Amino acid sequence: MSRPASLSQLFLAFSRLALQGFGGVLAVAQRELVERLGWMTKEEFVETLAIAQVLPGPNIVNLSMMIGDRFFGLRGAVVALTGMLGVPSIVVLGLAAAYGQLSAHPIVVNALRGMGAVAAGLILATGIKLLPALKSSPLGRPLALGLALLAFVAIGLLRWPLVHVLAVLGGGGMAVAWWRLRRP
Repeated sequence: MSRPASLSQLFLAFSRLALQGFGGVLAVAQRELVERLGWMTKEEFVETLAIAQVLPGPNIVNLSMMIGDRFFGLRGAVVALTGMLGVPSIVVLGLAAAYGQLSAHPIVVNALRGMGAVAAGLILATGIKLLPALKSSPLGRPLALGLALLAFVAIGLLRWPLVHVLAVLGGGGMAVAWWRLRRP
């Protein structure tokens, strides 16, 4: 497994990652950090992502800071965060100004709908790629997939409030994982 050679390389990697996955960075993060750069294994990525999801704030921002800290301490966390948010912030401000002028055009509206579908597809593809890592999960693949299906049905189809679904399914999943990890 390799590591970033410098803070500049870390900054550029997270800037590139943020720009590639604009609107769906998490889907691109696994491919970049695990497959292309080799800074993490699939298992390390899943474990780090799990922690990032529990922390307050966007998952990818938490992930970037954790990886930066892992390699360069506090300076690395700040540099990775700056790489993740700096250039995309400038792009978003420019796009917001352009959208104000072009928002009534049907082409712009349809392009934004298409980008939403692409982002959803990227997230789904990343989930499928990470399925093999569930073999080593304390939940196991069947239970983890069952919880994911229940979450989809509850939120996507039944329109139950996200916070309630996460509290019940997330809490239940954590309890089962804790129980299985404590067994001899």
